[in-house]
Amino acid sequence: MPWRVHAVRVLPGYRLDVVFVDGTRGVTDLSALIHSEDAGVFASLRDPALFSRARVVYGAVTWPGEIDLAPDALYRQMAKAD
Repeated sequence: MPWRVHAVRVLPGYRLDVVFVDGTRGVTDLSALIHSEDAGVFASLRDPALFSRARVVYGAVTWPGEIDLAPDALYRQMAKAD
């Protein structure tokens, strides 16, 4: 599945550099989501130390506490930006 994440690198400003298995690559800025009033579970990522612990698990960007991003939606966003 092309939307599975292969690698992620944490960047300053709550951004992520994401590479998918098909080579699609892009940077996503999560600052608006994390700092919104409706952030829900993502509000805990306001802690830079926690945000910096982003990893790829089973093709998705994840953080401790069972927080993850939907890789298919992230892929569509980045593929559209090309």
